[in-house]
Amino acid sequence: MDFGLVLQTDPPASTVVGLMRRAERNGFTHGWTFDSAVLWQEPFVIHSRILDHTDRLTVGTMVTNPGTRTWEVTASTFATLNSMYGNRTICGIGRGDSAMRVAGRPPNTLARLEAAITTIRDLAEGREADVDGTALRLPWVTDGRLPVWMAAYGPKALKLAGEKADGFILQLADVFLTEQLVKAVRQAAEQAGRDPASVTICVAAPAYITADDAPETLAHAREQCRWFGGMVGNHVADLVGRYGEHSALVPEELTAYIKQRQGYDYSHHGRAGNPDAAFVPDDIVDRFCLIGPPQAHLDKLAALRDLGVDQFAIYAMHDAKEAVIDAYGEHIIPAMR
Repeated sequence: MDFGLVLQTDPPASTVVGLMRRAERNGFTHGWTFDSAVLWQEPFVIHSRILDHTDRLTVGTMVTNPGTRTWEVTASTFATLNSMYGNRTICGIGRGDSAMRVAGRPPNTLARLEAAITTIRDLAEGREADVDGTALRLPWVTDGRLPVWMAAYGPKALKLAGEKADGFILQLADVFLTEQLVKAVRQAAEQAGRDPASVTICVAAPAYITADDAPETLAHAREQCRWFGGMVGNHVADLVGRYGEHSALVPEELTAYIKQRQGYDYSHHGRAGNPDAAFVPDDIVDRFCLIGPPQAHLDKLAALRDLGVDQFAIYAMHDAKEAVIDAYGEHIIPAMR
């Protein structure tokens, strides 16, 4: 199992770069950042710096979207980084949540996302692609490679990920739901004539290492990670709006907890202490995240690995960023490899 680190691009950028360097020293193979141009600094500028200050780390977006940048610009940006640093990037992409909504736009349609996945990958790898009716090719790309991994929850999005994406990003670490959703992606891949095993599975969620499992210790860890249930709740609310609260297409485990959700202010998005995540119960935090002493992490990661998860990416938006990177480097990564 590989391990990744996910960060927001808060200033100063030097801190983001430093944490990514620390992650590489501790055995992490991937470094990911959010991509929401209003809320945080421009990720690709910082990606260039991360790549320049690491030797092996693969860097990507978790996630970009097909609406805030034109597709040829996205492809050219990734291709430029790959040309400079040797094909060490991944385009993580989705419909767009914070990046689109903060700018007053709805998330992109799945049809637009599907077209973007193919176009961005083709352009970044040097092939011709159609962009708004014009055939384009990046003539300077040689030996380019850009895997495109798609974030998804709903049945149609899971089907698209299995049919078109090189990887599937699942933003929660619940073992039961992971089994269901990974199975849906692999089934779609097989039905599309693809090898299901060719789709890389990446689970992304907060991880918080504690010294013990005392109630007060775990309570603090939960409060540091509760924001994640609010973020996932945005996507679940979209699914409920589309399919209905009791649809057989959406697992009840995903829909039950958002009944108390009152709204969401993106100014607190992805941050510990987010007041809009107060509706998230402790059991959802425990299910969606990895919290507790090292052995609790190892047990859950082993279960995820048995389901075919290839990478666990840590959302480190809490008060123990350095500690969780170091603890994973000492206790978790060597044991999982």
